[in-house]
Order: sequence, then C-alpha cells, then structure tokens
Amino acid sequence: MLTNLSSLSRNKSSVFLLVLALIVGGVGAQATGLLNTSSGGYLVCVKSTTKVVTHPGTSSCPKGSKKLVLGAQGAAGNNGLTGAAGLSGKDGKDGKDGKDGKTLWNGVKDPESTWGAPGDMFINSVTKTLFGPKDLTTGWPVGVSMVGPAGVAGPAGATGAQGPGGASGGSGPAGATGATGATGATGATGATGVAAPVVTSPNCIGTKCTYKIGDTGPGGGLIFFVDYNDQYAGFNYLEAAPSSCQATKAWSSDTTHSLVAVNGWAARAVGSGQANTTAMLANGATSYVGDISGAAFYANALANGVPGGCVTSKDDWFLGSLGEMKLMYDNLQGLGGFVVNFYWSSSEYDAGSAWYQNFYYGPQAVNSKGSTNEVRPVRAF
Repeated sequence: MLTNLSSLSRNKSSVFLLVLALIVGGVGAQATGLLNTSSGGYLVCVKSTTKVVTHPGTSSCPKGSKKLVLGAQGAAGNNGLTGAAGLSGKDGKDGKDGKDGKTLWNGVKDPESTWGAPGDMFINSVTKTLFGPKDLTTGWPVGVSMVGPAGVAGPAGATGAQGPGGASGGSGPAGATGATGATGATGATGATGVAAPVVTSPNCIGTKCTYKIGDTGPGGGLIFFVDYNDQYAGFNYLEAAPSSCQATKAWSSDTTHSLVAVNGWAARAVGSGQANTTAMLANGATSYVGDISGAAFYANALANGVPGGCVTSKDDWFLGSLGEMKLMYDNLQGLGGFVVNFYWSSSEYDAGSAWYQNFYYGPQAVNSKGSTNEVRPVRAF
C-alpha cells in the first residue's frame, strides 16, 4: 500500500518516474536492507523538487522529502462467518478387537461362582485371603492367605521391683459380752419315725426293686429288659424263666384256623405276650386244652416246680411276644443257657404258622404251628 502520495497525483510524469524508480530500485532496496517498519512495510523517501527516490537508513525522511511506506500491513478485517460443521469421523474399533481389563474385587466373604470374569482377582477382606485369577472353566481357585506367619515372640520383660508393703491395720477393741437370754420352753415330743424298710432280696428294699439286665429275678430266671424310660405302664422288668424250665413244644394242634387276637403288628409288640397267651388259652382248639404239650399251656403251667424238673416260685409265666423274644435274644448274649435253635413266640403269622426268634444268628421268621421249637417262658413285673 502507498501512503502520502497526494503531491504526486497531480503530475503523471512524476508518478511514472516514481514507479520506474521503484521497479529499478526495488531489488536493490531489498538487497541493501531497507528499513522494516513496525507496520511490516519498507520506508522510502521521494524528494519533492527532483522526484528522486531515496531509501534512508533511518526511520524518517529528510526535510523536503515525502514519506512512502511500501507493503505496510493494513488493519485486521472483521472475523468471517463460521464454516459448516465437518462430516463425522469413522467409529473406532469395537471391543472384540481389544482385550478387557482385569478387575480386583473385594468383599467380606469368599467369592461366589457367579461373581467376576475370567482373569479377575478377589480378596476376602475379613480373612485376608486372595482368590484368583478366576478360570473360565473351573471358576475361582482355592484361596491363598495373605497373612504372614506370626513373628517370633520377643523376650520376656524384666520383673518390676516389688512395691513396699502396706501398713498393718490395728485390731479393734473387743465388744462387750451380751447378757444371757432366758431359757426357752420345752418343745413337744416329735412323732414316732417310720420303721426301716425290710430287705426282701439283694435287689429289693420293701416294694422297691432295682434290677439290671443279667440279674437273677424273683422267679429264679434272668432279667432281660429294664424299662428305664418308663414306656410301659404295666411293668418295669421282663424275666426269662430259668434254663431248667426250657422245653421243646409245638405251637398249636390246630393249623387251619387263625387266632385273630394274636395276629397282626400289635400282637408282636413288647408288652403283648401276656395278652397273647391269655387269648391262646381261651381258644382251646388252637392250644391243646389242658395239655402242656402246647407252647402257651406249658408256659402258663410253670409254678412251684410243675412240671417236674423246673423249680420256680412264681405262677405268672407266659409265652413271650415276638418283640419280647427279640429283646431276650439281644440282651442275654452268652447268658441263660440258650441253645442254637428256634424259640416260639406267642405272635401268629397266619392260620397255619407262627413267628419264632432264631437264637443262632438273630433273624425272625415263621414256622408251621405243628412244628416243635424251643419254649422259654417270660414273666413281667
């Protein structure tokens, strides 16, 4: 841009000479380093009288010359309008091309199988146990304690010096003796005490008996059950007859009729033997009426040495139920002189057979009522 050229605009020849001088001298001006002004242009001077162009080495023209700045920078223009928004860039690669980061979890209990992802770690903050890394197939591995071993105990500290003993307190003065009180009236005579109980046997005092399994009972046989838990209202003990009272008998002479009263689950229970025997005696057709060759009649006949060879002072013997004969086998192992054979019970199976207890190896089964098996009577008290 050219400035301060008002004096030149009136003379065309002057302008021509000035432009020619600028063209010819431009290269030389650049080569000789014309003054670079603060506005970014080059300073030249045009003498008014001769129209000679000079380029002084100072920042101002001499007197009689016009100042001309070539290439000066004009004032900044206004900002242009904002351009339109550019197109959106392409999306980045999805997660399948990158690997997930691993996570360190923590909680107050051991990790569950559904927690975390493969490669994750887990710390139980209560037990200080570290689990991981989690495996895709087997899940969380066994944890490893992060608690180090206990350090070696330090040496015991020296015993402190004993403190001074406290001063002994003095004894207080003895109190005065009180006056003797008046003698009380004589009390009434107490009631006469109860006489000492009569000992009737090594296991009984009066009517109270304390037998154990294997003890000799009142009937001369062996105690084989004690009702420690008070399950049965009618008795506390079950006694097997002495071995001398054991016999071989048939169960019944009738093998075609069932005796309903001794058939079924209830008739096999502990405590049912006495009622079973009574029912068998009442139905003579099934139990040898008046003939001790039947098992129930034989058991009922034991009293005061009847039949011969069997000595007992009791007359309340009966044929034990299946449950009672099982207790006899279980609890008198090695005692009582039992033989390896079948022992009749008073529990019927059906019209032709009844239950027995095997005293060889313990099972229970049935046999024909007409068969002869061992009989060992029972009593309850």
